[in-house]
Amino acid sequence: MSIRIIIVDDERLARSELKRLLSKHSQIEIVDEAKNAEEASEKIAEHKPDAIFLDIHMPGATGLELAESLGDDVNIIFCTAYDQFAVEAFSLNAMDYLVKPVNPARLAESIEKLEKRLEQSASASGLPDDHKLMVKYGETMRIIELKEIIRFESIGNHAAIYTPHGKAYLHSSLNKIEAKLDERHYFRASRSDIIRLDAIESMEQAISYGLTATLSNGQTVEISRRQATKLRQLLEFTQL
Repeated sequence: MSIRIIIVDDERLARSELKRLLSKHSQIEIVDEAKNAEEASEKIAEHKPDAIFLDIHMPGATGLELAESLGDDVNIIFCTAYDQFAVEAFSLNAMDYLVKPVNPARLAESIEKLEKRLEQSASASGLPDDHKLMVKYGETMRIIELKEIIRFESIGNHAAIYTPHGKAYLHSSLNKIEAKLDERHYFRASRSDIIRLDAIESMEQAISYGLTATLSNGQTVEISRRQATKLRQLLEFTQL
């Protein structure tokens, strides 16, 4: 597998050192490099890489701000001299966080992780239930498995997730999230909600000919008329 990457760092020597380390991994193809977030955005749009290695402190927008603007359009591995931004980086769904000077063994681990993620995306209809995410609940970071998410709710350009641990947020749109989910486990209830099928405890007919689903966490979610028809067919319901 060829993995196409872009290096984003304002320091030429740092880019050169990372290129040297990456040259030992034959599967890595460095398609371009950028000195700042604005330049990186243009080159990411042009090349559509599999991943970027991203510094945090740069002139103009920071690496964290760039990551937030990208959402989950590209896999992000932060590569920075500062370790204090790791929590914020992972809250933006960064795939990994490397501290300079980069340890070759840690770099190899990141590349292996990236390979597995890309292979998984290429071969699976959706992310597996045991796929792990790092999310932030208040000031606490927690690693959860995908199957723990009962509901995704669209809030602007972000999504709220509801799990047994409470509510957290992902920096991604509902459409992008839906594209990564296994339709055997998750269902698009409406423009603003995706729900986990085995979290549905009961459903009632709504006045609008849709359905109102009660989830295992006690929340109720409206299922649009069109999606209610699909759900009945999916679950082999008979029309009410």
